[in-house]
Amino acid sequence: MARMEQLSTSPERLRALAQDIKQQGRALGFSQIGITGVDLRSAEAPLLDWLAAGHHGSMDYMQRHGLKRARPAELVPGTLRVITARLDYLPRASPADWRDAEWQRLAQPEAATISVYARGRDYHKVLRRKLQQLADYIAAQIDPGVVRVFTDSAPVLEVELAARAGLGWRGKHTLLLQRDSGSMFFLGEIFIGLPLPVDAPASAHCGTCRKCIVICPTQAILGPEQLDARRCISYLTIEHAGPIPLELRPLIGNRIYGCDDCQLICPWNRYAQRSSLPDFDPRHGFDQAQLLDLWNWSEAQFEQRTEGSPIRRIGFERWQRNLAVALGNGLRGNHETAWRQAAIQALHSALPHARALLQEHVRWALAQAETDPREITR
Repeated sequence: MARMEQLSTSPERLRALAQDIKQQGRALGFSQIGITGVDLRSAEAPLLDWLAAGHHGSMDYMQRHGLKRARPAELVPGTLRVITARLDYLPRASPADWRDAEWQRLAQPEAATISVYARGRDYHKVLRRKLQQLADYIAAQIDPGVVRVFTDSAPVLEVELAARAGLGWRGKHTLLLQRDSGSMFFLGEIFIGLPLPVDAPASAHCGTCRKCIVICPTQAILGPEQLDARRCISYLTIEHAGPIPLELRPLIGNRIYGCDDCQLICPWNRYAQRSSLPDFDPRHGFDQAQLLDLWNWSEAQFEQRTEGSPIRRIGFERWQRNLAVALGNGLRGNHETAWRQAAIQALHSALPHARALLQEHVRWALAQAETDPREITR
């Protein structure tokens, strides 16, 4: 038995296993697999500085685990390597000019803009299932000791790990960038107790470009690789449970779940790869949705139509809060009479039954129709 264990973990066997893992990953639909070690000491100081500045906002889980985020072997004792997988999510039918189409949608006050990644099936489910299949494959080849799958389910520095594993570099917007696929992909990890050979990190290719920093609607990107989540529209519309700050509401536009601006402007996303999976194709017309149509959903309709979607996690009240802000922005920038009247009436109809959070955002939205004060009086 000892002889078999020695043979199974020889350098040659581990090199062959690493190649097998990458080949099996591709067979499962992953675009790329990389392997790195667990020494992330150089990432600890930036993490602590970010937390100390309060840039994580109300995401207390970022702070709850302390430096375990940067210490995989403490998070999961026995971990020797981290396998990172990349899964493209740009919908299969995306046109060649998909970025132009997204910009056009953002310029339509009546439209509802949902981040591209959230229009299909919940990526946590898709990614976790495939990662578990890969982990099971490894366990069938050799006893890996520790093996644990993560898909945003634990305090893992996934961009740092992916960059060290050669899957790309951290862009100035803090997302991972890859020369042949931009940033339109998900990342997931397998912590493993095998000393697999590691991959070389990728070099950075942002150069002097600052387009993502300049384009951010709320100026949440303070500088290269410096994000204040409290100003980020993705944070405000998804993670943040309370009132959206007044000064940021007009900047949100018609974005009701997430924001893709820093990715849309990035030159590397001209090479974004389409997903091979139907899971990320838009559901319920989320790529063409209109604000008033979504506003008219009942809570039961919201629950039904977001089943299996990442959108469900924010709940109906936050969903309506986000829609109210977008409708208010539409009222301020849209002088098409029929739509304005319909929007004002829809907002008014919600007031009698709205809880405090929604009521405050609805009143703000109605106040945006100030070009004609008669429109916001009952």
